[in-house]
Amino acid sequence: EKIHYLHEGVMQDVKAIYRRHRKRRGRSKYLLSVEAAVCKGDEALPVRLVFVRNRNNRKDWLVLVTTDLSLTEEEVIRIYGKRWGIEVFFKACKSYLRLEKDCRALSYDAMTAHVSVVFARYMFLAVEQRESKDDRSIGELFYLSVDELPDVCIAQALRLLVSIFAKRLQEHPMYDEAEIQEQLELFLSELPSLLSQKLRKCA
Repeated sequence: EKIHYLHEGVMQDVKAIYRRHRKRRGRSKYLLSVEAAVCKGDEALPVRLVFVRNRNNRKDWLVLVTTDLSLTEEEVIRIYGKRWGIEVFFKACKSYLRLEKDCRALSYDAMTAHVSVVFARYMFLAVEQRESKDDRSIGELFYLSVDELPDVCIAQALRLLVSIFAKRLQEHPMYDEAEIQEQLELFLSELPSLLSQKLRKCA
């Protein structure tokens, strides 16, 4: 209540701003998004206020403030959600990896080296935990690797399959029905198992 923002020409706290606006309905990720400004003397810093529902109390709400107006509301919520992971990281480094206690040096280079070693320890432990206990995928790295793979449309896939099959038939121009069936089976056996099963069902 002690923090006020300049909104629509009036200095207001977030409760007053929330009451004066219509909230989004349904399963939206946020309830309300408004632009305001933080005033300090004669200067005004533009900000965006994003009101989200409190997951621990559905009747309550939280407000996220960002000075980066280029971010969408969904990006603001996603970035803010990473804060808890950062807090856990520093807690683990201080409590278990002796970030504050192992180095008594006054040299900046020595302190930088110590912090780097502690962070490296944390990364080793995090990777081990992910591989042994965590069933989740590898997150953003998964999407980056998928984006690098070119999409093949259905027409290209069919042309590729037909060209492979035609190439095999050209090796022996004269076939009876049994030989054609045999070549078809050989063709299907050379395909990936999932695709082969689908084509066998279609046949």
